[in-house]
Amino acid sequence: MPQTVLLAEDDRAIRHALARALTLEGYRVTAVADGVEALAQAHRGRPDVLVLDVMMPGIDGLQVCRVLRAEGDRTPILMLTALVETADRIAGLDAGADDYVVKPFDVEEVFARLRALLRRTSPVPAAAAPDGDAPKRPGPERFVEAAGIRVDPQARRAWRGGRELELTRTEFELLELLVRNCGTVLDHSTIYDRIWGYDFGPGSKNLAVYVGYLRRKLDAPGAPQLIHTVRGVGYVLRED
Repeated sequence: MPQTVLLAEDDRAIRHALARALTLEGYRVTAVADGVEALAQAHRGRPDVLVLDVMMPGIDGLQVCRVLRAEGDRTPILMLTALVETADRIAGLDAGADDYVVKPFDVEEVFARLRALLRRTSPVPAAAAPDGDAPKRPGPERFVEAAGIRVDPQARRAWRGGRELELTRTEFELLELLVRNCGTVLDHSTIYDRIWGYDFGPGSKNLAVYVGYLRRKLDAPGAPQLIHTVRGVGYVLRED
């Protein structure tokens, strides 16, 4: 069965060109022109992945993302944006998006990011934990723990101490990688390869944005910073 893509883009030329390219790549595409129709289509039949333009009239891509996440829909979302400032990209991540592509984009980059998102789609549903607490440990291999972080790869949940972290799919993958390699400096190329399956090159700010946003979710008043930058190399998780 071909994987399904819901594409929402108000620019007619971009919408038609991208829909055609995705179809030729083997996806089954539903293309709409605004956020209202995107929500209607998402509710009508859940796609495998959503591609949302940020700037659309009426309900924009960020609002669509927020509504779906508030409803508990964890379908991977790739944002298309002409906004290049880091704060604008963080707004997309804050809304619950998993990744973004900056316009004008190379269609091969869109394909690469979609493949990475779909590879990381987990068929295992998150298990419910009573009273918001971390579930009891059923065995020695369920959780991965380091530096005060507990990760449940099967349920795709994570905690710092007793506080559960609200993470997007990409943030979870990044945190799990750092926890599994606690104390080891991971270079940029290794992280790109393990998380996205594609190295976007030295000029990309994609990784820095995700690390910055993950830090905001991990950090707590009075608690030590856990993710450290090793300039010119990469990142490491450790407690100082």
